[in-house]
Amino acid sequence: MIPHPSRRRFLQAAGAVAFGLGAAPSVLRAEEKKDDPYGGFTLGCQSYTFRKFNVEQALKHIKDLGLHYVEFYPGQKGQLNVDSSPEQIRAMLKLCKEYDITPVCWGVSGFSKNHDANKKLFDLGKALGLKSLSADPDPDSFDSLDKLCDEYKIAIAIHPHGPQPDKKLHRWYSAEKIMEAVKDHNELIGSCLDTGHLIRAAQLGEVLDPAKQVLVMGKRNFGLHLKDHDNKRGTDVVFGKDGGVLDMVALLKALREVKFKGHLSIEYEAKADEPSEDVAACVEVFKESVKKLS
Repeated sequence: MIPHPSRRRFLQAAGAVAFGLGAAPSVLRAEEKKDDPYGGFTLGCQSYTFRKFNVEQALKHIKDLGLHYVEFYPGQKGQLNVDSSPEQIRAMLKLCKEYDITPVCWGVSGFSKNHDANKKLFDLGKALGLKSLSADPDPDSFDSLDKLCDEYKIAIAIHPHGPQPDKKLHRWYSAEKIMEAVKDHNELIGSCLDTGHLIRAAQLGEVLDPAKQVLVMGKRNFGLHLKDHDNKRGTDVVFGKDGGVLDMVALLKALREVKFKGHLSIEYEAKADEPSEDVAACVEVFKESVKKLS
């Protein structure tokens, strides 16, 4: 049988090395990039988008969107956890294979100075073959994370959230805040920036350009949550539509400038009961933006 094009690209990239994490599905041969609608980027979905559905239903929705990569949301019904058995992990990987979807990340997870607790998350990441863990780490966790990143070769991708319920900015709200914390630590500790939360920071007077934030992180960009947000209405929207401000072309140019080899996960938080139509529109905006890059 001839493998699906996305699966074939994944297999062809199996020998490539991206930021020391092993195989990089985002790495395509030059002649393939010309025909790849995603421009050589690894575009998938954060399963939080389908949080009202169980894991298998979410995988089906993602496949129906024509996407073949997933960042798992830990709180989803039927999802694994750090106490899952090897048999349960194998069953999840089999399920992903049935839907032609590759897990690339897990999170957002908290990390503390508790090394043993942190190690359990890395063990799960290793068992799933993940390249990164999106994270909201405590400041005193970095000594532990240094050791674990070095041992497992799995990246910690710090995720900024937007304005908090107490009307304050999240502790990792910007690339500058993240870089200040990680610059003297293991090179596999960086970011999974969230374009929607960067945009939301404007609600508290912090205007953050997602493309420029990518440039700040440079080689420490390990993932990205793609979303757009209309701050006036307080809702996620299709990229660049209905009050959205995300400049996808500028963002992709910045990612190429820093030689990004991580994962891009569409995360759509509106219309949780049935987000597929809007997510499909986001995918089309992404494809059109790729065409404009040349």
